[in-house]
Amino acid sequence: MLDTPIPDFSLPATSGTTFNLAAQAGNIVVIYFYPKDSTPGCTTQGQNFRDLHDQFVAANAVVLGISRDSVKSHENFKAKQAFPFALGSDTDEAICTLFAVMKMKNMYGKQVRGIERSTFVIDRNRVLRREWRGVKVPGHVQEVLDFVKTL
Repeated sequence: MLDTPIPDFSLPATSGTTFNLAAQAGNIVVIYFYPKDSTPGCTTQGQNFRDLHDQFVAANAVVLGISRDSVKSHENFKAKQAFPFALGSDTDEAICTLFAVMKMKNMYGKQVRGIERSTFVIDRNRVLRREWRGVKVPGHVQEVLDFVKTL
């Protein structure tokens, strides 16, 4: 997928908005996929994006978190954690499928289908420039920011 154009997509997001990729023209877009609202790893990851958000904005980057949770669940998660960026709801997995982040995972000894924690950086021309799959949270957001600053 690297260095390939990303087709336009839209999905319902927090604050009563619809996130539309085409509307982000001129911005770098950082999309991070996470498994579930209000779980420990996802909360820490979101907090890391929150804490560095001003630096992403200074680099002309828009941050979007995506999971399969509902917009209502996202609203609660966003409010509780004071996230300054949108969370998109992909209940039908269309965007998860576009980025191929749905995987079989082991959870408590059972195979479950879920989102593989992944981050994608799309440049100002809607071309995928970097992807991280199977993300480990510690240090990841700083690594993404460091890459964004090179674009």
